[in-house]
Amino acid sequence: MDTTRRPRRLRTDGVRPLVRETEVSASDLIAPVFVDATTDERVPIETMPGHERVPVEESVARVEDVLETGVEAVMVFGIPESKDDRGSRAWASDGVVQEAVRRITDETDAYVITDVCLCEYTEHGHCGVLEETAESDPDLTVRNDETLGLLGNIAVSHARAGADMVAPSGMMDGMVGAIREALDEDGHTDVPIMSYAAKFESSFYGPFRDAADGAPAFGDRRHYQMDPANAREARREVELDVEQGADVLMIKPALPYLDVVRDVRESYDHPVAAYNVSGEYAMLHAAAEKGWLNLEAVAYESLLSIKRAGADLILTYFAEDVADRL
Repeated sequence: MDTTRRPRRLRTDGVRPLVRETEVSASDLIAPVFVDATTDERVPIETMPGHERVPVEESVARVEDVLETGVEAVMVFGIPESKDDRGSRAWASDGVVQEAVRRITDETDAYVITDVCLCEYTEHGHCGVLEETAESDPDLTVRNDETLGLLGNIAVSHARAGADMVAPSGMMDGMVGAIREALDEDGHTDVPIMSYAAKFESSFYGPFRDAADGAPAFGDRRHYQMDPANAREARREVELDVEQGADVLMIKPALPYLDVVRDVRESYDHPVAAYNVSGEYAMLHAAAEKGWLNLEAVAYESLLSIKRAGADLILTYFAEDVADRL
């Protein structure tokens, strides 16, 4: 019996789709939406071709654009009209995200997830309340426990506005437990938490920081985001979030950390999400502009690899383009 050609017999056009192990569908994807309280018109994001900041008044139209492609879920990020040292506009009832979420949930059927963090709202651009001497002493960083209460305030304000899910991204110790407690005490026991359970200090975030105006004014985030070298630490971080009540586990970035995505998928029964971040998006666009890659092909292949590694959900700037072609 000749078995040498057995694998190739299942690669012909007729049978190939029947034995395909992994598929990407529009229902797997979450589209980021940037809402900007400082503008009254759409502003293209130069480092993220095809994406814009939109004013609050156009947030519904922007989400309707997403829904037309078949993608049903959006993640809302906000750029506030003013900032301070504590990021107080992040939990204001009339804040940019809160206003946008009310409009989106009233006028569309989108599933609305909100980013819960302080970096876009603080003058210093860090993800929490800073130590008083942090600017002059790089070994000092955020006041973790003081920040937890503020994250709880943000999550509650988003839930009151109508958010279906909240997604804390600041990598503060104990953030999931603090947010779960705050939500439950305010009566939002059914609002799930998608925790950025393993968020690495990555060089792939650059374009997002332009898009959301959230780059640190000084220093970096290595004291609270994970060392890219540490996969076992990621497992410990995820375990802590599971214990505190996380409903969905996010790994960020996606492509450089597919080993972590796979490890989390094999270790937990929770839904696993992966964030195909701005730098991953931008580098494929840059290569395509040079004529070095076929953008449509590599975009889909990138998302396929993330799904194959074990992600149930993919937050990606390619969401609309890929879904529109499925």
